[in-house]
Parts: sequence; C-alpha cells; structure tokens
Amino acid sequence: MSYSTADSLRPVTLDDVRGAQKMLSGVARVTAMEGSRHLSQMVGAPVHLKCENLQRTGSFKLRGAYVRIAGLLPEERAAGVVAASAGNHAQGVALASSLLGVRSTVFMPKGAPLPKVSATRDYGAEVRLHGQVVDETLAAAQEYAAETGAVFIHPFDHPDIIAGQGTVGLEILEQCPEARTIVVGIGGGGLAAGIAVAVKTLRPDLRIVGVQAEGAAAYPPSLAAGRPVSVENPATMADGIKVGRPGDVPFGLVGELVDEVRTVSEDELSAALLLCLERAKLVVEPAGASPVAALLSRPGAFEGPVVAVLSGGNVDPVLMERVLRHGMAAQGRYLAVRLRLTDRPGALATILGVLSVVDANVLDVSHVRTDPRLGLTEAEVELHLETKGPEHCGEVGRALREAGYTVMN
Repeated sequence: MSYSTADSLRPVTLDDVRGAQKMLSGVARVTAMEGSRHLSQMVGAPVHLKCENLQRTGSFKLRGAYVRIAGLLPEERAAGVVAASAGNHAQGVALASSLLGVRSTVFMPKGAPLPKVSATRDYGAEVRLHGQVVDETLAAAQEYAAETGAVFIHPFDHPDIIAGQGTVGLEILEQCPEARTIVVGIGGGGLAAGIAVAVKTLRPDLRIVGVQAEGAAAYPPSLAAGRPVSVENPATMADGIKVGRPGDVPFGLVGELVDEVRTVSEDELSAALLLCLERAKLVVEPAGASPVAALLSRPGAFEGPVVAVLSGGNVDPVLMERVLRHGMAAQGRYLAVRLRLTDRPGALATILGVLSVVDANVLDVSHVRTDPRLGLTEAEVELHLETKGPEHCGEVGRALREAGYTVMN
C-alpha cells in the first residue's frame, strides 16, 4: 500500500487495513483485551477493554503514523516529515520516523506537558515549541512544510492514517469475535473511521458507538449538517479528542459506518479515569477513558458483549492528580468544608477529633486568622477530606454541625 501525498482523498477499504496490518507486524503491539467484571455488572453483559494505552508510545497513534510514513515515495522520505501535536501524534510520528530512517520535525505548543516533549525528543524527533494553542502550532508546521518541502503528517485526515488505525478493529474481531458493540472515542475521527471500515465490512451487524467530550463535540452538528463544521473554542480535559472540526476523509466514513455518536461530561470523564485506575489497574488518559465514561453515563444502552477502546495512556502527572481529585469529588469521595471557630489553643485538634470519630481522612488543612472579615477571636479553617461516598459526606457534615460548628460550604 503506497499513496502519494496528492492521493489524500482515496477511499479506505478493508484491503487497505489488512495491508496496514501486515506492514505493522513486528512494529505495533497486538494490545491486550482485558475483561472488566465491574463494568460487566453495570452493563448487564460482558465488557472488554482494548488496551491501546499499552501500545508503543502509549497510544494507537503509532499505527497510522507508521503506515503513512512507510507509504511515502522515496523523494518524499528524503525531504523528511513534519507534524504538529501536543502529545500522542507527536510521539507516534517521532518513533515511526526513527524506525523508518526518516528525519522528523515536530512542532508542539509552548505549554505542552514536559513529559510529552521529552518523550518525543527521546523517540528521535527535532522538537520545536511554537504557539500557545494547537492551531498556532499547526500553522507553524504547515508553514515549515511549505518552506522546506517536508511532508506534513496529518493526525487523522489521510487514508493511510485511517488504514493504520483500522488495524485496531481487526484485532478486536480476532480477540473478541462475539462482540456486539464497540465503543470508541472520537476527536478528528481517524480511529473511529478506521475501526468502522474494518469491522463493518466483516461484521455489518456489529454496532459502533463514537464518543465525544461535550465541550469539543464537533461531530453531532457536523452529521446534522451533512458536512464538517467547526466548534469554536473546544474545551475539555480530554486533549486527545479536543478537535474543533472533523477531518474531511474520516467524516464521510463516520457518517456512513458509525451507528451513533454520544457525548460525555467532564465529571463522567473523571469518574471513568478513576474507575480504570482503581478497578482495572490501568493508567488511561481522559480521551482514552471516554468509552468507559459513555458506559457509566447510560450502562443499559449498550448491547453486549461490549468492547471499549482505551485509546491512550499518556496523561501528564499534574493533570492526573487534578482529574483524580475531580473524579473523587464527582463520586462524593472528596469533600471540602470551611468552618468558622473560636481561635484558641486546641481548637483545631478538637475538629480533627470529630472527623476521626466519623472516619473521615484529612488530606489538607488551611488555617486563616488574618482575614478582615473575621472577628478578633475568630479563625477560619478549610479542610479537604477523603470520604467513602455521598452518604458519608452527609454524615461528616452532620457530625460537625452537631459538634457546634458552622459549616460554610
């Protein structure tokens, strides 16, 4: 399989995906399929997790990047490749280029997480930090391509990319032939389109459900309009699917072959990431957890057996900490309270004693004495607590009030 750069609108077929699978043999891992007892109980049918978070570079992106670069003409390879990405695509292009002996330049936003910048360099790319947002970075990469002749490697809008991502679908059919539903996150649409091409050709009865974050959901309005439309200022913690406009090539395939596109909230994404970590012992980024978020939001809406594609695991540790706390708060397992009390020796120890009785774990304490709103003998304490759920939160609040404290929030 070898498409020229000018052949970017060629249809993608099952033969293309099978050719990509042969090309990727020994390059991309056949990632594990893990069962989830907890999700299976919720859904009422077997649920399996396709662990692309365990793929080389930490996401499915290596598959499409390798197939795209391997398919370049000799003169295109000699010119090198360029890409723009804040994370997963950058690492996929960097490793694929190194494996194929092609020079790569990757533009990343100045605020890209340091672990992702470092990993992209380690995989062999020259990294250039440019712009504050991905759109600025993308423009810089395209300008570089025009000036140098390097081939721009789009993250999702090319048949080779889609064919490479479609190999995930072939693996799903091999590992879970009894599957009735596949749930997959959608950003630009390359992964969903590739899986749909492979799966629907072989199993037209199998239902494919795409998932987008509510704050970056360009596909529902695009499908309604019959053409790709842009969402202004997409906003979500799931940066892997934070795409403001569907790709032209994947849009047609998603519209034709994907049965439904759902959206999930930030709270649902947080809860899904926490569930993957606690129950499945898998580190998954918010975009990768989006299929699990969809299962959590409406567990009875999916015919089983269900396969949820965990598309990536490259989550910045700082974001992970914030998301986990957000997920715990969404589940009622994290509680922040402010109390006003008399400022005297032992007052704080008395509060901690009350919390100990109701078995609330104190994570952090902030003690304020100098706020002008406070009286001469008053102090304010903010406590961050780990609790066991909504009922326990209520128990903690009641215990504090019964002890004579005014709970401010």
